[in-house]
Amino acid sequence: MGKSNQLFVVGIGPGNLAGMSRQAYQILQQVDIIIGYKTYIKLIEELISGNQEVYLSGMRQEKERAVKAIQMAEQDKKVAVISSGDPGVYGMAGLILELIDKGNYKVDVEIIAGITAANAAAALLGAPLMHDYAVISLSDILTPWEVIKKRLAGAAAADFITVLYNPRSSRRVEQIKAAQKIFLNQRAADTPVGIVRQIGRSGEEKRITNLANMPEEEIDMLTTVIIGNSQTYLSADKMITPRGYRL
Repeated sequence: MGKSNQLFVVGIGPGNLAGMSRQAYQILQQVDIIIGYKTYIKLIEELISGNQEVYLSGMRQEKERAVKAIQMAEQDKKVAVISSGDPGVYGMAGLILELIDKGNYKVDVEIIAGITAANAAAALLGAPLMHDYAVISLSDILTPWEVIKKRLAGAAAADFITVLYNPRSSRRVEQIKAAQKIFLNQRAADTPVGIVRQIGRSGEEKRITNLANMPEEEIDMLTTVIIGNSQTYLSADKMITPRGYRL
């Protein structure tokens, strides 16, 4: 942390300080400026001191935040941009590196890993990710829905355990139903499905159901859904996907 002109892209984990890495915790206490989506800033506000500058903005303003961070880092400031989960998984890391590459900025960037929603949800549900898995976002803001459907079909056909991010919003209510139908074409109706909402935050809740009975109305943008593979089963209210050990 001795140099200026530094830009840290920090994963803050699922939403509580206990789920943040020690490295992320220390960096956020030491930088001059913290930049992030307003909801994520609120999650770490007890870490922020009166000597630090904070810049926050709303949804779909990722590019604005990234440009602001790069510009501030070029002014010999130590800057942290925060992402929930891991910054390299649907987070700010890729956007910032792309902008720096295209603009030929002279900024020293370091990516700080965080616990993803997939991993945090899996821990609450048991051990559903013990074999090969895919992570697919159902948001069609940056990816065409036709592309997303192909990826869902591919994951279902290949028997991947599948984690769904951004599964349903007030505007997007049909995508989760379409995903369910795609997987029912390849998997048994009683395939275990784990649903976790508000991971690591106030109001956290989880539910284990099956593929045929996914409660779409309970799923929203704050929810992570894990669909088991053909081997996933339930025991004592835990999802378990065998790794293949001889027991």
